[in-house]
Amino acid sequence: MYKKQIKAQKLLCLAAIIVSGVFFIYSLGIMTDLYDSFYSTMRNANDIWNSSVEGSQIYYFMQGLNQQLLMCSIALILMALLLFVTNTHVRRKYYIGNYFSTGLYAVAAVAMSVWGHIQIEAYKAYYLTNVNFEQLKEHAEMWGTLYTESTFWFDLHYLVFGLMILVSVLLVLNAVWKMQLMKDEAKLIEEGRRVNA
Repeated sequence: MYKKQIKAQKLLCLAAIIVSGVFFIYSLGIMTDLYDSFYSTMRNANDIWNSSVEGSQIYYFMQGLNQQLLMCSIALILMALLLFVTNTHVRRKYYIGNYFSTGLYAVAAVAMSVWGHIQIEAYKAYYLTNVNFEQLKEHAEMWGTLYTESTFWFDLHYLVFGLMILVSVLLVLNAVWKMQLMKDEAKLIEEGRRVNA
């Protein structure tokens, strides 16, 4: 049973690194369509309201969120690396550091997912209700820029954050499984001592 559990914990620690990396890539890409569509609509960089497309200010409004997502993704990568620093991926018995690194990653990933979801959904609603897509289409045709009404980059967060939450839940379940195996092993050792005594 320990072999299966150790294999599972190794895969989950790798999954934590991979999912954190996906979050990092997502935080880099979320502004792609907004930049391509709206940056050229600003007539004066010092006055974001001087724009040929109503609602294009979302590009500037989301800059802060984009930076926060990037910082969060880097922090999550470091927390995933902590799983390897504490040997959580190969340790037969868990110690306090293993539980700490597992709990830290799980709590942080879930908290970032919930916070990110709330923020991104708010900006998606702003995008859909405030952007004048007719003006955007005219601008795109005139200047050869991107025209899209797609919410792909907004909606992609469901997949990214869903994977983060899934890996977090599995890491916690793995830790519970590990505790049960350690408890069972200690019980067997104690019973063996009693028999030998």
